[in-house]
Amino acid sequence: MAQDDNGGHELTTANSSAVEHARAGDPGTAVIVQDAVPNPGFPTHRPRITDINPVKQRRAERVVYTLFYLSIVGSIWAIAAYMMFPIESSDPGSVRLNTLFIGLGIALALLAIGIGAVHWGKALMYEQEGIDLRHPVRGSEVTIERAVEIFQEADQESGFSRRTVVRNSLIGALIAFPLPAIVLFRGLGPQNQNPVTLLSHTMWKAGTRLTRDPEGTPIKATDVTLGSAFHVIPEGLNETPDPLEEKAKAAVLLMRLNPADLNVSPARKTWNYNGIVAYSKICTHVGCPVALYEQQTHHLLCPCHQSQFDITHEAKVIFGPAKRPLPQLPITVDAEGYLVARSDFTEPVGPSFWERN
Repeated sequence: MAQDDNGGHELTTANSSAVEHARAGDPGTAVIVQDAVPNPGFPTHRPRITDINPVKQRRAERVVYTLFYLSIVGSIWAIAAYMMFPIESSDPGSVRLNTLFIGLGIALALLAIGIGAVHWGKALMYEQEGIDLRHPVRGSEVTIERAVEIFQEADQESGFSRRTVVRNSLIGALIAFPLPAIVLFRGLGPQNQNPVTLLSHTMWKAGTRLTRDPEGTPIKATDVTLGSAFHVIPEGLNETPDPLEEKAKAAVLLMRLNPADLNVSPARKTWNYNGIVAYSKICTHVGCPVALYEQQTHHLLCPCHQSQFDITHEAKVIFGPAKRPLPQLPITVDAEGYLVARSDFTEPVGPSFWERN
């Protein structure tokens, strides 16, 4: 006979009375209950009103395809609202109107599809309880043939092929629903200018002074001590019509290292000034600001997705999802000792994009 590890009692089968007796004894006693609760089976099937009343069935069908048509209307309205209520930079209220009406259209499209699908399943699709037994993942040819039959039965029970108006309205709603997203993607890029040109060039040019962000005061080379870091913008940025747009491309991080620690390629010998280097602050992964500088390791860290760049090796990526180094801004000093740019960046700043060579 089997024994447990605690009291050495025998493991026995038991009925309900034995269970009560065991519970009063040693808590380590194991029992096997014979009189388990019997399976009550399925309740008596109650037909729906749409199963017995053809008028109610047709009415439910009309409700379903009407909801799908409303979803199409919502998708079209979201596209129309995007054009009818454009965002104007000089009018903060236009942002609210644009968001409100586009959101209402998308909400209507989503809700109508969801409610219509649920109502279709509740009121029109075949409704009989059944048991779905689990089987091994790979089935035999007979099983595969049976699966095809099940799909055909499901088609007949749902009326997907038979109810053409419901089916076609659902297909139309599903086709129309992604269209607002496609149209809205256009708003992510520049509206009236070539994005390739805009992303390839910034405010930096030869002779532009490096100034502190945000006040815009010029920086002398003597102000940048060993181990220090400055957040930098081009001189005159705050006076431009759209300073935030310009800053999103031209922001720079300025650091000073021991010149002996820099590993400079021959083409960039003149791009730093006595160990002072300037790199784009825009991460080459998804454009977050790379604003964390580790003095001891000379690493720049992007706080969004933890990409790390080694300043001693021309901002080479050493960790994280970024795929290319931060673009370097060539710098020197002018006659008054202020740091100035030698030129614009020689490659696009920010995330890699389709026109980058």
